[in-house]
Amino acid sequence: MRRRDYRRARRQLRRRYGTRTAPVVLIDDAYPGAGLAAVARLAFRYRSELAPFLLAAVTGLAGLFLHARHPGAWPWLIGATLLGTAGIVLLGRRWLPRAIERAYAVVVELGLGTWLTLATVYGPGTGPLPKILGIGTFAGGIPWWWHRRRRARVQVERTLEAWPEMTEQVGLAGSRVMSAMVDAWGWRARIALRKGQTITDALNRLPALESGLGTRPGALRIEADPHRADHVLIRVLNRDPHAEPLPWPGNAARSIADPVTLGVYEDAGPTRVSLLRLHGLIGGVAGSGKSGVLNVVLAVLTGCTDVVLWGIDLKNGMELQPWASCLDRLATTPHDAAELLADAVRVLDARAAELAQHGARIWEPTSQRPALVIVIDEYAELDDEALRYADSLARRGRAPAVTLLAATQRPTQDAMGNGAVRSQMDVRLCLRVRERRDVDLVLGQGMLAAGWTAHTLDAPGKFLLSAPGLDIPHRARAYLVNDDTVNRTAARHAPHRPLLDALSAQALRSHTNGAQRPAEVIDAEIVGDTPTDPTQALWSALLAAPAAGLSLPELLGVTGLGRSWVYARLHEHANAGRAYQVTRGRWRAHIPR
Repeated sequence: MRRRDYRRARRQLRRRYGTRTAPVVLIDDAYPGAGLAAVARLAFRYRSELAPFLLAAVTGLAGLFLHARHPGAWPWLIGATLLGTAGIVLLGRRWLPRAIERAYAVVVELGLGTWLTLATVYGPGTGPLPKILGIGTFAGGIPWWWHRRRRARVQVERTLEAWPEMTEQVGLAGSRVMSAMVDAWGWRARIALRKGQTITDALNRLPALESGLGTRPGALRIEADPHRADHVLIRVLNRDPHAEPLPWPGNAARSIADPVTLGVYEDAGPTRVSLLRLHGLIGGVAGSGKSGVLNVVLAVLTGCTDVVLWGIDLKNGMELQPWASCLDRLATTPHDAAELLADAVRVLDARAAELAQHGARIWEPTSQRPALVIVIDEYAELDDEALRYADSLARRGRAPAVTLLAATQRPTQDAMGNGAVRSQMDVRLCLRVRERRDVDLVLGQGMLAAGWTAHTLDAPGKFLLSAPGLDIPHRARAYLVNDDTVNRTAARHAPHRPLLDALSAQALRSHTNGAQRPAEVIDAEIVGDTPTDPTQALWSALLAAPAAGLSLPELLGVTGLGRSWVYARLHEHANAGRAYQVTRGRWRAHIPR
């Protein structure tokens, strides 16, 4: 209808009915294109399932066109087929990480290229070519229809189609999906929130979102977008990538300056953190995996030749004793722990004095001037004297490279002492905690509200890590370093462990010289009155040992027995609290004050 005819009809209606609004006219005839539109909608909805048929149809039409217009183009088709196949083999790893997926793409490329070349020369309807195309479409479509990634992507697309309606029900109306991606464990998406909404609104509705998306409880992760306050990143895990323990792959670090790889994030990325001049705190309930994390740290640091390790294990040496051959000192009682921390303060003072004398600001670790890391298991068991020394180390130990790494269950103010120890811990690792408020105790005030939900961790070794540069709550799981791995690693690293630098050793000798007796007196006491029983001889030697302890060769000479026997007896004495390792390879009896 032309415009002037339409206007004439409207004027006639106004004259007849006396109104500017024409009556509604119902037309009973169906819209001619309604069926076609419905078919198009179905085809678009199931476009992934119909992809093999679409590809076959396009290939058939291309063969018909080339045979009619360019029948001599078959050499170019052969070259394009070979070039495409080579591209899949050489460059397809980025988009198709699995070898079987690349093999499938190569077969499809060769099959379609060969068929199109023959159809260009002979015609697509010649001989068996139509049957080959039909059979090949069904045969090649079976892996496509069965592939988990395609099915997961279709499921995600259909889930996100219902996003507007679902968010209306859960209280995030107005949010929309910006992008989505399927991975091996589930899918992730970037969500734009309605203006005025933040990540806090999304976190408060996390259980409702899990219900709306139809996921299992605990499968949804919500993180802040570092670039936009009104955007969030969500991740849905259809399978838990940390359901099974992760075996330790071995040590790649050779220096304390190299990051320590603790485990793996849920996206398969490595969990790395630097411990150089950074104090660390590991918190979690009993059985959450604190000692396992310490084993990972020690397995890495014992392979570094520019760090000396001291240990405090107030479980009578139960956790750190397997690493004794790699530790310069190991304290297993509160009294010995206080002495060890007091010596660490003396090392700190000596290094600080030298730095000030030379106008330097930091102690650069080398194999001759190593850093000092003190690993403390069950920090809450330290007495008041030890806590005072630990407070001094926490406040002043960074520049001289004297570092604390403490593990405890609940790092309350009472447990950590009234000093500045907890506030100086830049590296915070939180395993499973029993109460929600304990998240803030380990990670810092306000971390629970920001999405660091460590109370939902459900297996030993799973943790959240907060450190400089790591301010997003990515879940991770620590590597499993079992007892056999500990023994093998300690035996491999023990011969290459460094000693304290001359400056630090001199500071310790200056303190203990007054308590030491001449070496010839000790030798006379040991050799002149040696019992015939080797066990008693060993114990007498430990009792008579100077403050610096007796070396292993000296103890071997006293007992007349082999290294394995002496080590076994020393470990028995250490586990019972009767003896301890003063420095690496030097032992003495523990005599209470």
